[in-house]
Amino acid sequence: MMAHIIKNQAVAVDPWKTLELAEGETPESVVLPAGDIIFPLAVWQARKAEIVSCHKRIGLLLKGDDRIEDIAGDLDYFIVIAVDFPKFVDGRGYSTASLLRQRYHYQGELRAVGDVLHDQLFFMRRVGFDAYALKGEKDVVYAIAAGFTTFGDAYQASTSQPQPHFRRRA
Repeated sequence: MMAHIIKNQAVAVDPWKTLELAEGETPESVVLPAGDIIFPLAVWQARKAEIVSCHKRIGLLLKGDDRIEDIAGDLDYFIVIAVDFPKFVDGRGYSTASLLRQRYHYQGELRAVGDVLHDQLFFMRRVGFDAYALKGEKDVVYAIAAGFTTFGDAYQASTSQPQPHFRRRA
């Protein structure tokens, strides 16, 4: 059964699989699977040439303490960048998304993964996320209906709305 995500505020089938290192595996020793794979940053850094030669579509998984500066020159390789939220109260992923979109002008899919709940979607979209893998078996249809309409408008400028409210009002 294929997993479902929210992409561009609609339900979508997720063709991507995330590579997870098992106990005792290292980035250098893990078997690289075929298909649409989201690679952890450590695997990408250790085996970039091999991944590029074997995969047409590449995804990257960033954790909260991963440095974007380390892969800024590689962004064109990635169809999707997944940003992990280990806990819903961990806000580092918001900063990562904002940096990717505003400073580094990343244009591919930016996906929130991990402890993602529907009440975060409005804020995640404002910093540049356009895809969301909800935690567990949460209802994606409900999340779309409730998550993006938390507020009617926002006063501040953001990635999704570069003009602040007072400029749009004029």
